[in-house]
Amino acid sequence: ALGGATVMAEAMGVSTFRYKVVIFLIAALLASVSGWLFAHVQRTVNPSPFGLKMGIEYLFMAVVGGVSSVWGAFVGAGVFKIIEDQLKELLPALLGSNGNFEIIVLGIVLVLMLKYAPKGLWPSLQGLLSRWWPAARRERDWEGAAALASRPKPPAGSVLLRVDRLRKQFGGLVAVNDVSFELRAGEIMGLIGPNGAGKSTTFNLVSGVLPATSGELRFAGESITGLPARQIARRGLSRTFQHVKMIADMTVLENVALGGYLRSHSGTAKAMLRLDRAEERRLFAEAESQLRRIGMQDHLHELAGNLALGPQRLMEIARALCADPSLLLLDEPAAGLRHKEKQALAAVLRQLRAEGMSILLVEHDMDFVMGLTDRIVVMEFGTKLIEGTPAEVQASPEVRAAYLGTEH
Repeated sequence: ALGGATVMAEAMGVSTFRYKVVIFLIAALLASVSGWLFAHVQRTVNPSPFGLKMGIEYLFMAVVGGVSSVWGAFVGAGVFKIIEDQLKELLPALLGSNGNFEIIVLGIVLVLMLKYAPKGLWPSLQGLLSRWWPAARRERDWEGAAALASRPKPPAGSVLLRVDRLRKQFGGLVAVNDVSFELRAGEIMGLIGPNGAGKSTTFNLVSGVLPATSGELRFAGESITGLPARQIARRGLSRTFQHVKMIADMTVLENVALGGYLRSHSGTAKAMLRLDRAEERRLFAEAESQLRRIGMQDHLHELAGNLALGPQRLMEIARALCADPSLLLLDEPAAGLRHKEKQALAAVLRQLRAEGMSILLVEHDMDFVMGLTDRIVVMEFGTKLIEGTPAEVQASPEVRAAYLGTEH
């Protein structure tokens, strides 16, 4: 998640800066220990082992093996040195000893490896094993794991989210112009409008992905104006994105389990010593429960990048639910879904509302919105046009003018 999905990770409550600093310090510690061992064993220190050539070799070892796993470092170092040593013996016998051909051939071999195994040999080997040998997949060891702690739901009908004169400017462009509305606990509110109306920008302002230029946001009576996404997530707000954000080479189950980050307590030290496995099983049990809730239990071990757009959106919703939020923000959740999938999603969202969850959604499918929401806010050119029930919005000439360009 830190490598390629930082916006999503922050929205799930992860302090990506903190973890990157921790990783850097651990790497620096290991480098210092290795330098001390080198000097201790050699009984002398000279700069040649730390030159550019060796640095490039170390980099190739990591890339060839796979930088995303510890075993990849061992595999990369072993394969690189074996190939290098074998080329030094074979090439002089084949081409003579007049030229330094092993560097050229080694470069060609490494380029071919990177072409056919771009993520490294070890991840590629793991992918082949999981495809051809199902036993190599993660063992389902979370049966009977204790449930994670749940967040208390706010009283039904109380004001959960208050948006007061929210404004966002990008230079001279006003994307959101003094928008105000209230969302009450236990209701589903829709945010609709033509393309470019400022709906997704409003979502990003509410969730902390973008800072507001002016205005105030209050969540459960507490001001969240100016807070980053991870701190807003800690207060009980979870979201999906207009363009699906996921980690393609992780399984569906692992992607969804990331949503439960704030419900876990084990830190870096426990993870390194493998003392967090009981809690990890609880997270996977919760992730499977949420996937079953939206009808995706058959895709647990499938790579997220192999899913079609519709199932990817459902996976995002399951990940957001894994955080046990008080307010769920859904950005175009029905986009890419077939009719029956939309019906099933609507049934899930109604069930969530019945359980006390509040939902704010942006959607272009008017049938989906009108049949699901309690109230609707219509936006046009960054401003709030009208707010009301689905029936009132459907009867509004201003809304027809915004969508159709005419009041008649």
